[in-house]
Formats: sequence, C-alpha cells, structure tokens
Amino acid sequence: MTNSWRALAQMARDRIMQTDPENLPLLWSLRLSSLARLRLFNQASAEASNLFGALGSITPPAARTHVLEHVLPFELDVINARVKYWAGDAYGYTDALGVLLRRCRRRARNARLDADRQMWIERGARVGLIAASQFIETKDFTAATGLLESLVTSSSELRSALGRVYLQAGQLDKAEYHFEVVERAAVTAAAADDDDGDDDDEGKPDVVSETTRALNVAFMASARGTGIKPAVNNLAVALLGQGKLKEGIEVLETALEASPSTLAMAEPFLFNLSTLYELRSSIAADKKRDC
Repeated sequence: MTNSWRALAQMARDRIMQTDPENLPLLWSLRLSSLARLRLFNQASAEASNLFGALGSITPPAARTHVLEHVLPFELDVINARVKYWAGDAYGYTDALGVLLRRCRRRARNARLDADRQMWIERGARVGLIAASQFIETKDFTAATGLLESLVTSSSELRSALGRVYLQAGQLDKAEYHFEVVERAAVTAAAADDDDGDDDDEGKPDVVSETTRALNVAFMASARGTGIKPAVNNLAVALLGQGKLKEGIEVLETALEASPSTLAMAEPFLFNLSTLYELRSSIAADKKRDC
C-alpha cells in the first residue's frame, strides 16, 4: 500500500508539471493527500504552504476569492488546516477547523440547490468529526461531546463514537445511554427486516442483564450481516470500564460464535478480544506471583 501512495504522489507531481492549469487543483489535492498518507508531513507542509502562498498572491482580490471559494477542492482546505497540526500548533489547528466549520455552515445556508446544501452539510459533519478528534486528543472531552451531540442524528456510528467519548471521559451513565440507543436501533431494524417470525425468542431484546442483551445483538448481527458490530464492541468496552473483564470476554466470544463470517473480518473486534485475553492472562499471572 505504501508503494501505491508513493506512485500516486510521483504521478501527481509529474502531471502537475505537464497538465492544463484547470486540472491543477485536483492534482495538488492528490499529491498532498498521498504525501500525508506516506507520513511525509514536512514535505506535505512545505508544498501546501508554497501552494497557498501562491494562491494568496492572486490579483485582483475578487479573483483570489473565487479561486479559494469555488475552484479549490475542499480537501486542500482541510490539508491546509492540517499543516498547523503537523507543526505542533494545536490551538492554531483548532482555529483553522473552526474557520472551515463556519464556512461549511455558511455555504449550506446560502446554497440554492438541495444537492449543494447537502454536500456542505456533509462536509461540515466531516470537519466536525475532525475537530472532535482533536478535542479528544487534547483531553477536552466537554468540547468533544458537545460537538458530537450536535452532529448525532440517526447515525449509529456517530452515536457509538459519542458513547466512547463519554466512556473515556468517565461519564458511564451517558455512555451506557448512547450504547443502548445504538443497540435498540439495531435490534429494531433487524426485527423490521425479519418478517418470517422464525426468530421468536432470539429476536426479542432481553433487559435482564447486559450479557443477555449482547447475545441478542450478536444474533441480530448474524441475521443482518452489518451494522451491529459497533454495539457489541461498545458493550464489551463498557463492561471492561466497570471492571467486568470476564463478562466482556463472554460478550465478544458469544458474538463471534453467532456470526463468525462477519466478525472475523472486523479488525477492531478482534483487537478488542485479543486485548481482553491479554488482560486476563496478565491478571492471572499477577495472582500467581502473589500466592
């Protein structure tokens, strides 16, 4: 994969020297994205700074505004903001993301076509997620949860991410609430897809224990094939946060047995399961040394 990104970066550089000027923005976006994928951050920062320095010198100002607002790919604006992150300027990076987020909201409000409005709303959501990740990195969980709360609608992925942030912040009640919402939505959607009535008992959510709810979620995962893995993962992490290591392992093992073809290909699921196994082995070794 590294060789592929290197080849793309070299191809984009060669094309930039030869291509028609109207295709340059897309090629620059490909070039800088490839350098970032290769983790050549110094090279990407230098080239991005030179590019935006040249764009900033366009005259008259109206032409410069048109190029920056309507011609330049949005990905280049995101990379330009990332330059501050690569330089270690966390506050400057946050400010740059704030500028991008306000721009997305302004363009969404002013859009005349529904397609354009939806496009800028989605871009704003992407920038919001990037900003939330930055807040989490700087341990500002209040800002991260506040931003994610404004983005959560019907997306199970976003709600799962919000629950994980609350879990990381130590707010277990709110984390459990969001995980349960994701679980209920998944079970309801799976039940709506199943009109045969063959899964009478297994398809009904059981509220007796967290482990039983996890078993129902795993069963629905095998029926649908997608969309439930985050709920099982989140429940296992929540159990671990409560000190219930054995129950967390049981949840993941049972889900894997219920849907091996789906979950065996999920890297986060397998990573969490192997981590819990390592924790269990470490605890057992510590107890043996204490005896």
